[in-house]
Amino acid sequence: MTTANPAPPPSMRLRELVFGAACAAALRAAARLGVADALGDGPMTVEDLAAAVKTEPQPLRRLLRALSCHGVFAEQEDGTFAHTDMSRLLREDAPNSLRDITLWCTEPWTWDAWPLLDEAVRTGRNVVQDLYGKEFFTYLNEDAPESADVFNRAMTTSSRQSARDVAELLDLSGASSVADIGGGQGHVVASLLEKYPAMHGTLLDLPRVVENADPRLRDGGPLADRVRIVPGDCRAAVPVRADVYVIKNILEWDDESTSRLLRNVIEAGGPGTRVVVIENLVDDTPSMRFSTAMDLLLLLNVGGAKHTTDSMVRRLTAAGLVIDDISPVNAYLHAFDCTVPE
Repeated sequence: MTTANPAPPPSMRLRELVFGAACAAALRAAARLGVADALGDGPMTVEDLAAAVKTEPQPLRRLLRALSCHGVFAEQEDGTFAHTDMSRLLREDAPNSLRDITLWCTEPWTWDAWPLLDEAVRTGRNVVQDLYGKEFFTYLNEDAPESADVFNRAMTTSSRQSARDVAELLDLSGASSVADIGGGQGHVVASLLEKYPAMHGTLLDLPRVVENADPRLRDGGPLADRVRIVPGDCRAAVPVRADVYVIKNILEWDDESTSRLLRNVIEAGGPGTRVVVIENLVDDTPSMRFSTAMDLLLLLNVGGAKHTTDSMVRRLTAAGLVIDDISPVNAYLHAFDCTVPE
């Protein structure tokens, strides 16, 4: 049975770290093959698993053995494999599934970009522009639509899992309308409309995103008569008037794009408007390894960055917002409750 060494010496740990790509590739392979979905509640032989996912048994054993070293799946004394708490998160039907996040963080473009991290660190610029000759999201939507779909599913999963926490935190009792800017498929605005039955909402995001909006918001859905779905790029314009604007997990782009978005929201809302910015931070999280890795990935693809509390405060105040409160949404997210000054 393969087990992880809880405290390897520095030389061994460094060797493990430089093979980090192998672990990422193994997770991606397991997710794409559907191994976690095929594995039932009890242990299974590799032969049965291989038949279920249509692979050769011996290479599948090698894949599972590698993942078991990291606590993803568990090899039993008799050579069978069983689920662990982590491997269950690779199942599509898991309540808090991380399958789409796993795929997004290991998409083909990431394997092109990571080797150029030294160049991004030297210049402070993204590397995607030079790699593909166009801005990252333009590249995704024009040249890599399957990867764009993975991104949208991953963001939807993340948003769905946090939307209820956001709705529980925010007191919008004095507002009649809310706009979810760059809100993906609209899980946050849907949760807020469910909390406030008299409120009206707007969802603004790219056309290919909002065409798959949450069923609750689309024609025939229980919230459809109280929501407007607006296709558009919030960095270009925010053609939406609301009492409250929610901006969640999108102020991570390059400085110019982020400043442009905030300016668009401020101009659309006008003096007295409430703007709630929700982000996960790199200086206040129980998952620093994940957050700092995502921070580097943002540098590579859009020239952006995860924020510290101080950098977010500076960004928002520089845009002209007054920060009224900073509150934790959950273990990973913080809400910056702001106002456009009179």
